[in-house]
Amino acid sequence: MILFAAITMTLTSCGVGSYSVVSGNADEAAVCFIASEKYDITVDIDGNTYELETIKEKQYKNRRHIKKTAQQEISVSPGRHQISVKRNGTEIYNHEIFISNTEIKVIEL
Repeated sequence: MILFAAITMTLTSCGVGSYSVVSGNADEAAVCFIASEKYDITVDIDGNTYELETIKEKQYKNRRHIKKTAQQEISVSPGRHQISVKRNGTEIYNHEIFISNTEIKVIEL
């Protein structure tokens, strides 16, 4: 009985309990556009319009990692988005895409 009381007092006085730690990335994603040359484009994502410049893709580095640049990408929420891209008033891209959390979707024009 004394042993039971000692164990009970030890366990209740030590601060035993459940602790949780939450960490992770922000709930956002991004879209950027590459082309064989740099040029100005107008991007419409779900009715929101953006003006930006394409990222020039070097043909000999077709699968290279594209660094995050705030001026050449658009932050969006994860999920499905309707994207339309115009160059000089002419539509050159129009698709619905799905983008995952923390993904940077690279669209080749």
